[in-house]
Amino acid sequence: MDVGGSGGGSSIKKWKIIYPVYLNSKKTVPEGRRIAATKACPDPTCIEIADSCTYLKIRCAIDLDKAYPRDFFQVGRVRVQLTNDDGTPVNPSIRTKKQLMIQIAELVPKHHGRTKKQEPVAGSSNAPNSKQKKKNKK
Repeated sequence: MDVGGSGGGSSIKKWKIIYPVYLNSKKTVPEGRRIAATKACPDPTCIEIADSCTYLKIRCAIDLDKAYPRDFFQVGRVRVQLTNDDGTPVNPSIRTKKQLMIQIAELVPKHHGRTKKQEPVAGSSNAPNSKQKKKNKK
């Protein structure tokens, strides 16, 4: 799945890889976190990372069939294009992978999927379940 921008360019195989665990504030450095815990965000997803890259005008692609090598239950990664074929940065304000990860970690908590308030399910609070109805009939 290619996200953010269109057109040709460098081979996607040469793009940098970002696993969500790199930005996860709930993980330790030995578990895979790559930026400071104070700058990281809790439980980022591939979709949130990809949306942040699109916002930063950096081309990205999501690989949902790949897993993090240290923990194969962590499924998904994002490939990002930091440089063009001639070596110039795609976004001049972001030159390194670490700078990109810090920028993404700042944007993820503001992601529209996280800022929506969860609405309670209607009708589930005081409705008796079927077992209670059967007990009341006896």
